[in-house]
Amino acid sequence: MKKLYALLFLSGLLFVSCFDDDTAVMPDTTPDPDPINYTSGSADFSNYVAVGNSLTAGVSDQALFIDGQTASFPNMLASNFALAGGGNFSIPLMADNLGGTTLGGMPLTPNRLILDFSTGSPLPVPVEGQASTEISNILSGPFNNMGVPSAKSYHLLAPGYGNLAGVQLGLANPFYVRFASSPTASVLQDAASQNPSFFTLWIGHNDVLAYAVSGGSGVDQAGNFDPSTYGGSDISDPNVVAGSIDGILATLTAGGADGAIANIPDIITIPYFTTVPHNPVPLDAGTAALLNGAFAAYNGGLAQLQGLGLISAEELAQRTVSFAAGAENAVLILDEDLTDLTSFNPALLNMRQATAADLIVLPALSFIGTVVGGDPTLLNGVSVPLADNWVLTPQEQELVNNAIAAYNPTIEALAAQYDLALVDANGFLASVIATGVPLADGSTVTGDFGTGGGFSLDGVHPSPRGYALIANLFVEAINAKYGSNLPGVNPLDFTGLYVN
Repeated sequence: MKKLYALLFLSGLLFVSCFDDDTAVMPDTTPDPDPINYTSGSADFSNYVAVGNSLTAGVSDQALFIDGQTASFPNMLASNFALAGGGNFSIPLMADNLGGTTLGGMPLTPNRLILDFSTGSPLPVPVEGQASTEISNILSGPFNNMGVPSAKSYHLLAPGYGNLAGVQLGLANPFYVRFASSPTASVLQDAASQNPSFFTLWIGHNDVLAYAVSGGSGVDQAGNFDPSTYGGSDISDPNVVAGSIDGILATLTAGGADGAIANIPDIITIPYFTTVPHNPVPLDAGTAALLNGAFAAYNGGLAQLQGLGLISAEELAQRTVSFAAGAENAVLILDEDLTDLTSFNPALLNMRQATAADLIVLPALSFIGTVVGGDPTLLNGVSVPLADNWVLTPQEQELVNNAIAAYNPTIEALAAQYDLALVDANGFLASVIATGVPLADGSTVTGDFGTGGGFSLDGVHPSPRGYALIANLFVEAINAKYGSNLPGVNPLDFTGLYVN
């Protein structure tokens, strides 16, 4: 069987634009003859604290690094707040622009992704180099940006979430370790201790996103109110999320602070789930015939059990494996929701070919078609099914959607209860995906991977330009709620994609 180069039709995807925006455009510094008098309205921006996860911290391209942190939406907001009485905004900066971290000198989290055109590959790769951000080198705060990558809602209230001793046990977060005020502190305590006059809160994504990006490998914990029993890829119970956010808001507003809170976008519409098609496998006639011969016994076994009434005719059709000459063969996947037939025949695995309803995760771009164990007849996604972590099936998508549908009304209700500005990130992402966002130069920011300008190379986190659009979304909500007249930022001042 000849080697398959699955997904290479995507190779042109990242080369179709010339990336003229790989460096930020310098803003016009010509003095305004009639300057605007900016006001905070009824809000007080003098001491702004941002609380949240990686989206607040400024993660791009799978990592946290200096340029990404300075291009975070809270830092952009702080620049606007400074026009109307805002103060300094301190950030727990990483040590470099590589983005990785170390613990005891050993790599802990990966370097950021880049496009390296010298390799001739369209796929993002980690930037080379030894990261210099050692998490045991504790920074001296306090810090206004309290965004902690990977944090779930309940993590922000957890004492010891920044305890270095808990990192390797999975009990602490390495990014928070760097700037926690003490090993026993919580993110919320450190944020509240600064007595913020204004705050932003954007949390809850990871309570469901971790499940989605794992291909649904975790568990839906609906009904389980004890997050200490959750796995890292589980979906948090809506009551746990609601209670956590309520506790955060109660603490942050206790001193009279105003603020803005954002809801959770439809995460399965982001490029991480929409870039890799379900049918990317090119085959010639000979290879297709060989594969069909190899799966004849599997298909025959299914038909036999269907004849005995053990599976329906619909499931038989769903599970029957068939390849054809051409460039659009569906990948082979495992599906835990299929009827388990292995007690009748261990070879009758819960496998089927993907359909357009399945979402293949972005990392599969470089995995489908690779050889297993040096055997050229064993190809991932072709003759060997993709494991659960590579695919989000319709049933798993439903669990994700149900969680978001439960989280967002709670966030809306809490925004009203605490009299805060509500930022509709969910509606905004929908518009980015559906129509894009036009910019002043005639370009449009979309959700397309690599070329859309809204998302970074990890397919999950925004690019700096995407963060600028988010900053403006917050500004719009804040102006409407508090009567301020902040101008927002110009997205064209920020790159749509880091190239190197």
